[in-house]
Formats: sequence, structure tokens, C-alpha cells
Amino acid sequence: MIEKTIHLTYKVARRIVITVLGTTVLAIGVVMIIAPGPAIVVIPIGLAILGIEFAWARIWLKRLRETISNQVNNHRARRAEAQRNRVSR
Repeated sequence: MIEKTIHLTYKVARRIVITVLGTTVLAIGVVMIIAPGPAIVVIPIGLAILGIEFAWARIWLKRLRETISNQVNNHRARRAEAQRNRVSR
């Protein structure tokens, strides 16, 4: 009985700590969108912390990674095309 209570208490405490820590880091990242700071780094860290316990955070983090990857690839393709146009003139 006591072991079950201790295990349950540990799980609840762990979930609370992860929720508070992840939400705090995520909120700081959102504030950094407006204020100076590395929001593009802090927001995924907050989502990764929340992703330890919550599936929705893992899904958001995956979408964020895909979006950033697509934007980087598009930017590289535009730069390469511009370079090809400059060289061919």
C-alpha cells in the first residue's frame, strides 16, 4: 500500500515539475519573440521539456522542426538560384 502511494506521488510530482518547468521556459521563449533574445532556441527547448510528459508538445515540436527545415531549404534554394543568375550574366 505504501509503495503504491509513493509511486503515485512520485509520478504526480514529476509531472508537476515538468509542467511548471516546461511552461516557464516556453513562456520565456514567447516573450523573447517581442523582447530581444534567442526565442528560436528557447521555444523548442520548452516544447522538448513538455514533450517528456505530453504528446501534444511532441507534435508541436515536430511541426516546428519541419517548418524551420522547410524555410531553411527554401532560403538556400533562393540563394542558389540568385547566385546562378548572377554568374550566368
